[in-house]
Amino acid sequence: MTHNDTDARLKSILTTTRTIGLVGLSHKPERASHGVAAFLVRKGYRVIGVNPGLAGQEMFGEKIVASVTELPAETDMLDLFRRSDAVAPIVDEALAALPGLKTVWMQLGVENAEARAHAEAMGVTVIENRCPKIEYPRLFGEAALVELVG
Repeated sequence: MTHNDTDARLKSILTTTRTIGLVGLSHKPERASHGVAAFLVRKGYRVIGVNPGLAGQEMFGEKIVASVTELPAETDMLDLFRRSDAVAPIVDEALAALPGLKTVWMQLGVENAEARAHAEAMGVTVIENRCPKIEYPRLFGEAALVELVG
């Protein structure tokens, strides 16, 4: 895949996604998952944290859930802040529980061939080893989501 193909695919994902389940959300502002979630919310996405230790608390206007199986059906992207060796069972749970899932996004340093194969077999797009907080401004500058989709 060429750089242009990759950019076109990322642009499509970032302009069609609306609800993101962010696995591994931290309540600590200095953590990457917190910063990425805050950024995505500022851009106009609905971000629902998945963290069993914080379940029931509210962050970014949404109640944190303990598991991907508790995410709303309209969740169309899963953003994974987990070790590479831990993502396959999470992706399998999400594929079974989320009928609207369109994208599995694994953060920087996260790659898993088994999870990728399962998701792609179900027609779900997989992004590995990238961060939407980096890709979004690179592709769209400072524009908010609403400006991109009209």
